[in-house]
Amino acid sequence: MTEENNGVLDMDLSSGIAAFESKHFSTASSLLGPLAESGDHEAQYRMAIMAQNGLGMVKNELLAFKHMKAAAESGMGLAQHGLGFMYMQGECVEQNAAKAIEWFEKAAEQGLQGAMTTIGMMYREGTGVERDEEKAREWFRKAGFDDL
Repeated sequence: MTEENNGVLDMDLSSGIAAFESKHFSTASSLLGPLAESGDHEAQYRMAIMAQNGLGMVKNELLAFKHMKAAAESGMGLAQHGLGFMYMQGECVEQNAAKAIEWFEKAAEQGLQGAMTTIGMMYREGTGVERDEEKAREWFRKAGFDDL
């Protein structure tokens, strides 16, 4: 790929993210869709959110899962967290608490406080794991909460 093509792709990514952030989802989808298909994890993550929620496109759970999983597998913490929620809630994929914990832990390893908190809640409530108040407190401490 030429340097000029890279510049166009970078511009499309930047413009697509800006459109997404300003809630111009149809524009975001048209800019980010091709980038997501070519493997850009930033584009995949945002396309997953739009497809999951029907933002700028018809709701498409299969596409949402495909893009979220690809972005998560690339190591993107936010996508790992998002994929964990998909598994925990049974959204876009069959509910699977063990896989949810697995993806939340990957996101937690990258320092995502929300993932740590969610794992703590899962242990506190016994959601998909053996209820364990001490493990719950441990995860809450990791997330920076001393008194939950």
